[in-house]
Amino acid sequence: MKLGQVRQGSRLNAAIFEGTRARVIPDYTLYELICRAEKENAPLGALAAGLVSSHREEIPPVIPLRPAEVWACGCTYEMSASFRDAEHGTREGFYAHVHRADRPEIFFKGTSRVCVGNNKPIGIRPDSKFTAPEPELAVVLGVDGKVLGYTLANDVSAWDIERENPLYLPQSKVYTACCALGPVIVTPDELPDPYSLAMTCTIEREGKVIFAETVSTAKLGRKIPDLIRYLLRSNPVPAGSVLLTGTGIIVRQDCALAPGDVVAISVPEIGELRNTAAMV
Repeated sequence: MKLGQVRQGSRLNAAIFEGTRARVIPDYTLYELICRAEKENAPLGALAAGLVSSHREEIPPVIPLRPAEVWACGCTYEMSASFRDAEHGTREGFYAHVHRADRPEIFFKGTSRVCVGNNKPIGIRPDSKFTAPEPELAVVLGVDGKVLGYTLANDVSAWDIERENPLYLPQSKVYTACCALGPVIVTPDELPDPYSLAMTCTIEREGKVIFAETVSTAKLGRKIPDLIRYLLRSNPVPAGSVLLTGTGIIVRQDCALAPGDVVAISVPEIGELRNTAAMV
């Protein structure tokens, strides 16, 4: 099942998406639906199916969820760790060590305040000259870390700020419109193997593709249950939170985002998340 949200007037409503059409779940946002499912200990898909309208409409998806919290993982792909070690000149392989260590890198990305949906602008900080997209598979969590579904995420990052000093990572990672989510959330029954997905990221500038790369989630160096287990250590995140699992695609500095650039992240089983970059 593909779940998400549509805008009807001033209200966001949850919806089930079937191709280009949606069936609305009236009177519920997806977050509210998740909270009800968790309270009643009911499967999210079954609850949605019981409340959904039979009427199908051509309505585009908006942000699929206003997450309670967003957390993110770093150095989960070997490519990302190697790139960061090269960037920082860390001869001891600091980031490679994190990639190999039992404990993963997990950091707080923000709340719904910093999140945008499909076709909404993603942010470039004015004090950054090297802001880049980070395409990632994201996991929507229920109570006790139960996986409710998967979506696409863009962990937009001001890499030059982190490069200046790793302790500046929060300023590199957390700011207005730094996280895009969407276009929909796919329930685990429809996506049983999250480690066999082909994820593509492109950057278009003035109608021309300046960057394109594909990675398989098979290269994800950590299992999602392990990432969730570490996230939840002494940290019981609320239902409706989202965990970004890390990026395996590294954008070159000569393709740093500029206002007007269009970033598209796609996985055939989930869809395409498309956003235009803008100064914030």
